[in-house]
Amino acid sequence: MAEPVIGDRGDASRPDPAAAPPLGSALFGRLAAAFTFAKFRNMWLAAFTSAVGTWVQRIAQQWLILSLTGSAFFLGLDTFLAELPLLLFTLIGGVVADRYDRRHLLMGSQGLQMACALTLTALVFFDVVQVRHILVLSFMSGLAQAFGGPAFQSLVPSLVPRQHLPNAVALNSIQFNLAQMVGPAIGGVVMVGLGMAACFGLNSLSFLVVIAVLGLMQVPPPAPATRQRLLTELGSGLRYVRHSRALRGLTVLAFATTSLALPIRAFLPVFAEDDVLLLSRMMTTFGAGAVAGALVVAWLGRFAHMGRTLLQTQIVFGGIVTAFALLPVGGASYVLLFLGGTALLVIASLTNSLVQLTVPDELRGRVISIYLVAFRGGMPLGSLVSGTLIAQFSAPPVIAASGCLLSLVAALFLLGHRQVREL
Repeated sequence: MAEPVIGDRGDASRPDPAAAPPLGSALFGRLAAAFTFAKFRNMWLAAFTSAVGTWVQRIAQQWLILSLTGSAFFLGLDTFLAELPLLLFTLIGGVVADRYDRRHLLMGSQGLQMACALTLTALVFFDVVQVRHILVLSFMSGLAQAFGGPAFQSLVPSLVPRQHLPNAVALNSIQFNLAQMVGPAIGGVVMVGLGMAACFGLNSLSFLVVIAVLGLMQVPPPAPATRQRLLTELGSGLRYVRHSRALRGLTVLAFATTSLALPIRAFLPVFAEDDVLLLSRMMTTFGAGAVAGALVVAWLGRFAHMGRTLLQTQIVFGGIVTAFALLPVGGASYVLLFLGGTALLVIASLTNSLVQLTVPDELRGRVISIYLVAFRGGMPLGSLVSGTLIAQFSAPPVIAASGCLLSLVAALFLLGHRQVREL
């Protein structure tokens, strides 16, 4: 399943401070309101199943690459090729999602990803897999997600009434991060008990759940879009971001976070060395922290000094990444991974919320898409550079240096970028 936008929350999600219910009921109401609608509930469960399958495959695929090559460079290259289509084609995918039946686009995306998972299952089962096969299949899966992701995000407003849309988007964020916590744990057990081929086969089956739910769902297709002004509209969005110092700053910060700090997740197999269960526990802990971060953001809502809090959290996140890289693997590593997952989700949510609050409604879609390209684009580029450097040196100093750079960038913004600091 294509990854939902982390912490995507629009203006309509602001709490009413004059009529705030008790904390427990307010939090439960925010998280569960969209579940009262059957279409959204079914889609959420299907997407969660598919996301769990994706994480089961991800842990096995990382282990497989490391087993075949023994090289961190290929781990970074695989992440780069999987994310590259999202960077190149997401804007096109958004246009396509506005012009064609989103259910059919999403079903096609799931079908292509299922075919890739089945191909990898067969290659591993018959023991003929080579690293080039994995790289090609990762690129094809990323291409499918580049078109499936916008289709999924565009489909959600058709599943719930408009007033519940912010809640539905928040639940999708929690869904993916919950899958990130559960999937690696299942993947580690399956890989140890049944082998890598079983992990890839399990993921291929998970796509059938989404395809079945979409096939039974009745949703009106989007109205035909005007095509001749596409480039003009995209250009106006780019000009707006270029002329807004706050939006430029937020876009740079998003890219810095994913390029400098997020590669730690791609290189966890290097830190786990030969212990697949240790890798599973590490990824599960990171995912658990992300779920905690999603709950924190849901509880906070909109508050004063969000920009300052974002920059301070980025400084702390860089320190967490540096500490994890330099300390020997042990009990403290789990604490740092949990805190890192929490900080990452808080950073992503605050950045996205500030972009949403800064941009006017008539430019929202185009500006958000530009932000998403920067946010998603940092991961493959950062992983490729980090993988290359790790192959020359080693993982701890490279990841530690990246964490220090993130803290430095955030500190410079905190000291010298008033437009972001005062948001």
